[in-house]
Amino acid sequence: MRMDDSDLAAIWLTLRLATVVTIILLIVGTRIAWWLAHTRSRFKGAVGAVIALPLVLPPTVLGFYLLLAMGPNGPLGRFTEAIGLGFLPFTFTGLVIASVFYSLPFVVQPIQNAFEAIGVRPMEVAATLRASPRDAFWSVALPLARPGIVSGAILAFAHTVGEFGIVLMIGGNIPNKTRVVSVQIYDHVEALEYTQAHWLAGGMVLFSFLVLLALYTFNPAPPGKTA
Repeated sequence: MRMDDSDLAAIWLTLRLATVVTIILLIVGTRIAWWLAHTRSRFKGAVGAVIALPLVLPPTVLGFYLLLAMGPNGPLGRFTEAIGLGFLPFTFTGLVIASVFYSLPFVVQPIQNAFEAIGVRPMEVAATLRASPRDAFWSVALPLARPGIVSGAILAFAHTVGEFGIVLMIGGNIPNKTRVVSVQIYDHVEALEYTQAHWLAGGMVLFSFLVLLALYTFNPAPPGKTA
């Protein structure tokens, strides 16, 4: 027995979620990483610690507080309800927001490390050539930081694909709407459908290996040092 329609739907939803989250994280995370790499603010440590929280917090803890924030009595929930969007838990949009928070450090940290490795000299040279800070960022900093950006994108995509606890807390288990691959595997195991679970789990193992192979090939430094 191979994958059925529900398995394929879960795969498609997972890939869609990971793609959207990765794009958002590259836009938001690059700005945060640039600020962290260059700021002298006394709040740098606190901001960095907050961003790194998903690395040490259980996913269910983060998911619980996001569920409260997006619920009827939460600040985000009241805001989305006021502007006509309704409540975000158990929706694809809610999954995207939760996944962005959960995978943020996997993008910010490697990009921040890449920006810090560049140093100030290339930016100073660009300034002597009359490049504006914006031009120098786009034409000098981003190209030089490309290895960190690519590593961050790979890690964010893979991490989002492998999420379980936080997507179950925020999205529940709604077919074709919030049921991602990790939840689908859990459902198969609960139903003692081990053959179907093997197909999906084996695919996840292969996917994870290919992601790590790409990461180590592109950037030989261990992920722990780039993330």
